[in-house]
Amino acid sequence: MKLTRRNFLKVTTTAGGGLFLSQLGLFDLGKPKAYAEELKVKYGKETTSICPYCAVGCGVIATTKEGKLINSEGDPDHPINQGALCSKGSAIYQIVNNERRATKVLYRASKSNKWEEKDWDFAISEIAKRIKATRDATFEADVNRTRAIASLGGAMHNNEECYLWIKLMRAIGLVYLEHQARLCHSSTVAALAESFGRGAMTNHWIDIKNSDCIMIIGSNASECHPMSFRWITNAKENGAKLIVVDPRFTRSASKADIYAQMRSGCDVAFIGGIINYCLQNNLYQKEYVIEYSDASFLINPDFKLSEDIGLFSGYNPEKRSYNKATWKYQLDEAGIPKKDKTLQDPNCVFQLLKKHYSRYDVDTVIKITGTPKDIYLKVCETFCATGKPDKVATIMYSMGTTQHTNAVQMIRAYSIIQLLLGNIGSAGGGINAMRGEGNVQGSTDHALLFHILPGYLKAPTDKELDLKSYIDKYTPKSADPKSANWWQNTSKYIVSQLKAFYGDNAKPENDFCYSYLPKNSGNYSYISLFEAMYAKEIKGCLVFGQNPCVCSPNLNMSYKALENLDWLVVMDLWETETADFWKRPGANPANINTEVFLLPASSSLEKEGSITNSGRWAQWRNKAIEPLGNSKPDLQIVDRLYKELKALYEKESGTFSEAIVNLNWNYGETPDPNLVAKEINGYDVNTKAQIDGFAKLKDDGTTCCGNWIYCGSYTDENRMARRDPQDAPNNIGLYPKWSWCWPVNRRILYNKASCDTAGNPFDQNRVVVKWNDIDKKWTGDVPDGPWPPADKYPFIMKQEGFAALFGPGLADGPFPEHYEPQESPVINILSKQQNDPSTKIWNADLDLWGSPDKFPIIATSFRLTEHWQSGAMTRNLPWLCELVPDMFVEISTSLAKVKGIKHGEKINILSARGKVTCYALVTERIKPFQLNGKSYEQIALPWHFGYSGIATGDSANRLTANIGDANTMIPEYKAFLCDVIKGGK
Repeated sequence: MKLTRRNFLKVTTTAGGGLFLSQLGLFDLGKPKAYAEELKVKYGKETTSICPYCAVGCGVIATTKEGKLINSEGDPDHPINQGALCSKGSAIYQIVNNERRATKVLYRASKSNKWEEKDWDFAISEIAKRIKATRDATFEADVNRTRAIASLGGAMHNNEECYLWIKLMRAIGLVYLEHQARLCHSSTVAALAESFGRGAMTNHWIDIKNSDCIMIIGSNASECHPMSFRWITNAKENGAKLIVVDPRFTRSASKADIYAQMRSGCDVAFIGGIINYCLQNNLYQKEYVIEYSDASFLINPDFKLSEDIGLFSGYNPEKRSYNKATWKYQLDEAGIPKKDKTLQDPNCVFQLLKKHYSRYDVDTVIKITGTPKDIYLKVCETFCATGKPDKVATIMYSMGTTQHTNAVQMIRAYSIIQLLLGNIGSAGGGINAMRGEGNVQGSTDHALLFHILPGYLKAPTDKELDLKSYIDKYTPKSADPKSANWWQNTSKYIVSQLKAFYGDNAKPENDFCYSYLPKNSGNYSYISLFEAMYAKEIKGCLVFGQNPCVCSPNLNMSYKALENLDWLVVMDLWETETADFWKRPGANPANINTEVFLLPASSSLEKEGSITNSGRWAQWRNKAIEPLGNSKPDLQIVDRLYKELKALYEKESGTFSEAIVNLNWNYGETPDPNLVAKEINGYDVNTKAQIDGFAKLKDDGTTCCGNWIYCGSYTDENRMARRDPQDAPNNIGLYPKWSWCWPVNRRILYNKASCDTAGNPFDQNRVVVKWNDIDKKWTGDVPDGPWPPADKYPFIMKQEGFAALFGPGLADGPFPEHYEPQESPVINILSKQQNDPSTKIWNADLDLWGSPDKFPIIATSFRLTEHWQSGAMTRNLPWLCELVPDMFVEISTSLAKVKGIKHGEKINILSARGKVTCYALVTERIKPFQLNGKSYEQIALPWHFGYSGIATGDSANRLTANIGDANTMIPEYKAFLCDVIKGGK
């Protein structure tokens, strides 16, 4: 089949996801073929890169001739996508060859109704002046911070750019530091870290092929992560069962062996019922549960759940928080948790878990979720069948799970069932949290978030004003000699990071410049940031590759918040809704005082550096062409801004200038990403030799390392740039010499838990690691610690060395408990506690709430294959806009009948916070739910649209609320109340 424009449109429209190229005969799923000769471009230069869209991390080849991009295609050598690309990846060509790209510096004066073209010298100089003036006027010297400047960004940027950005923002003193991870996967990090010790996807994309059972819940992987589906297909061809749990019958559901319809926001109830089924039928992997989880640990006898009230012991309703005094393990004389390996003691975690979920019987669960009983029982039976040592299942989820008021507890429920079944650490197992942006994993690793420093070190608070206090607080202690308790090395990582930040200025006698770091004293997360901006507490904001005027909850409030700024800086490829918020429909620029600077950034093909996919593979993107027009790579923009700011403070002095002028910043006149990557990796201060692993970092000031988990990524070679396509000898898809994977190139986390206590694999057919008793070492993947199996427990990042079924570190309970979304028409039948008891409730004049009598319909949002996130990277590309040109809403045929709505007509969706006008997609893919004897309708809206670009439409987030998860403040985008009105504007 010859590839023509017509065939491209025909196939992408009908095939969906990234599978359309298979219909062209270019490859079979799993086995690349030679490219058709007509697709070869003669005499062009080919450069390898990584797709900038979702975090699968697909390989791309860019072909250039005479400085122009003339073709982009999938990389056939890349082990993840094997030459295939989805519709977005196939349109990368149009990111570069696009007349809509921002290629000039633009400035909008206060109250102006137009842009003015400026040069870089003007922009950088004026921005530096604004930062300095605002910082100096608002600086809190005792805690070295300013709360009048905010930063938002940037999961689209290379790791090196993110690292320099956070280094600069911390030096300025920012605490309002946020980016996309807060909105998409902050709940993942909190939940998985509490359960296993790390907040990352446990396995990787190719490993899905090893699964016996795959549950997709809270995701439509075939559309949101298309290349992941090639590995799901591979697993299915080998006999795996696919379960899809979703409110809608999606493209993923169309390929499922079992499709289970579930109301949005009910994951804890749905999974809680599976946990109960597993326990009641003794389907758990007993050896794994006893030896590797805290199931045998004894809990304080005073701990309890008031079952009818739905609250755990210690709740304070006035503070909306818990006193966790009873949420503790019982300790023996040596300070080691007491255990009952028979699992019979009523105070052991196992018995408490069993009692807790005994309330989640099948009949109760289906009344909450709306899942048909026969289907639900099939899900329980099929998934729990993997509790056998030679069977394994994985859970795949994304923002359908993460964006709820109790999202952390939903993911904790996933963790619990996977631990019970022994599916963590094995090939084909784990919990695969699918990130949605090209470098959202790497940008989180490098801490563009207020509460962490690079490498997931804790950000200091005003309670730790010196380095010793910080180390004492954040270094966990364990009395058990078999617990590796890896975070005991915190002092080595923070000191080495301070040396990276401040170089020779960081000395033992000045606490290695620890005092320079800004200190937190509250919650500065995304919603808090916009609430503070709306309250006029924030004066300036730097938006680094984000588009909050589409992605923010309570969007009408966010528009008003931006109007309250003195100045706004936007760095992007496009003139986004955020850049031109002052000329949005209905706004009067003459009444908006905010100065706006738009700085044109370079695309992924116009610069080099590393990005980290969702499976933790750090891959190197090579520069294919020069930046378009007058745009610049973000690395150069940050570099120029720092140097201008430093010069300004050296010339004029200013408040606490030391934190800025003493920064270690030696990357060349034009910053070299290789030099930044080497600093991130770390080196010996005396010899300048690169360090090849974080075990060699020290806390005496002799080692420098920007991010300890990336130590080993750039040593004598750039390991992130490796392209050896050979799999490991066991042929399970590890590809150990393709790129580099944190930590220490380990491809499957917690992999020692795939073996028994003697180091013998539970499953001999899918060996991840194995202890060789003759050579006294582990073979296979890089083991989670080098010790012999009997020497250390396998979950080395947990203080006790065991994975946690009982999670005392969370705000809203050590066991997941079902609560209704903050806006819900359904009464919680499990307890009297309707909503999560620990969420923060905002009360500004635009924090409005809808009642079920006025807004009786449940709404959720979703993503499309053809568009991406806030839309700037797709709604400016003609090919993709042609595929999906308009905003729409999916409604059931029953709702359409009641409302008198016809397919394709414009309708209005109303919530307490706003209105969206869109086209009605009347479909059988979404149906009403039967909940506890009553019918409830649910609708679904794509959230990619906005008023800028080629494809325009109202943003779904005009409808959503400023309410976040109790632990991470991730907004509840996926369940809210609305009404549907016939007729549109």
